[in-house]
Amino acid sequence: MTLTQASPSRHAAVPPAGRDRPPCRAGRWTRIRRAWQLYLLLAPTLLYFAVFKYWPMYGVQIAFRDYQPGGGFLGSPWVGLKHFERFFGSYQFWDVLGNTVLLALFNLLVVFPVPIALALLVNQLTSKRLKHFTQTVLYAPAFISTVVVVGMLYVFLAPRSGLVNNAIELFGGHSVFFMGDADWFRPVYVSSSLWQEAGFHMVIYLAALAGVDPSLHEAARMDGANRWQRIRHVDLPGIAPTVSILFILAVGNLLNIGFEKALLMQTPLNKDSSQIIQTYVFEAGLEQAQFSFSAAVGLFNSLINLGLLLTFNQLARRARRTSLL
Repeated sequence: MTLTQASPSRHAAVPPAGRDRPPCRAGRWTRIRRAWQLYLLLAPTLLYFAVFKYWPMYGVQIAFRDYQPGGGFLGSPWVGLKHFERFFGSYQFWDVLGNTVLLALFNLLVVFPVPIALALLVNQLTSKRLKHFTQTVLYAPAFISTVVVVGMLYVFLAPRSGLVNNAIELFGGHSVFFMGDADWFRPVYVSSSLWQEAGFHMVIYLAALAGVDPSLHEAARMDGANRWQRIRHVDLPGIAPTVSILFILAVGNLLNIGFEKALLMQTPLNKDSSQIIQTYVFEAGLEQAQFSFSAAVGLFNSLINLGLLLTFNQLARRARRTSLL
């Protein structure tokens, strides 16, 4: 007895072509109406970005015009890349760009990895009271405003009455005018940023560590792994996506160093190293009323940050790490 396989009929019913098409607009609006509460919650955030982030981009055109307040944006004459060429040809260009890049890299190399180490160490504390106390002490400086932090720096680093210089003289050294020496601007800036921001970023990594599966640690203990081996092979891979995302955001915001802090710490004596792009834009735009020129410098800074963000995001994607897009 032979078995034969029935061939499909030529006149078999063919499903309508419209079933494979993407959903129509009517179906999309139906889904939106069903979940209108979620879209209502999302509306304030979208409105905020539309009003305060995207609508101001309309004013970027003054970087390509000779802006005159009386004529408005469209009434000001178009000058093209004149202000960019002026900035690139200025004798201050390389000094300002170099100060910004050096301070940004120094800040990134010091401030970024320290919170990761703090989170890994605090996460190993077994006493809950000690753990909460340590978190509070490290996180507290994040609530201090930048103005107060800079005021504290001027008090503690004063040449004669400062606590730091008194300690230096106590051990036989000579007092240092930290806020008036250009060579000390970057170390003071970065160290104070580390003290103020490390605790806040540490909390983010602690939250990521809380999401690591405890069974992985149990399996590592059963395999004979010590504490440092568990940190290396369990904790670090567990927070790697968070580290990747925060590093991409940090690089994308590399040249946007804290303007307020740099301006408040700037003095005529340390201006050789404290004059960065943000303070230069403030000086040219508000103090000298060169609106178009300062807008061009600020746009140049934003484009560099955008390029860095896209580049490192692409590198993270190629390395099969977590990326933004």
